[in-house]
Amino acid sequence: MMGFGVGGGLAGMWIMGLLGLLILAGVIVVIVWAIRALIPANRSGPPAAAVDPLTQLRLRLARGEITPDEYEELRAHLRD
Repeated sequence: MMGFGVGGGLAGMWIMGLLGLLILAGVIVVIVWAIRALIPANRSGPPAAAVDPLTQLRLRLARGEITPDEYEELRAHLRD
């Protein structure tokens, strides 16, 4: 008769152990997510202010953000 009650015995201990591990894993996931949200993802390379404007303009052209005509016009403004 011992150990056959509701939630008792070895099965109950296994379930409680697994539940504890799931809660611990959830807490770890939330902590990692919070840390990643607070730290900027792109930490490689110099800051944008350290790159000269002409280089930034070339990069924008290479990425397709501006057309070659816009590049020439903006480059002329930068050279003045």
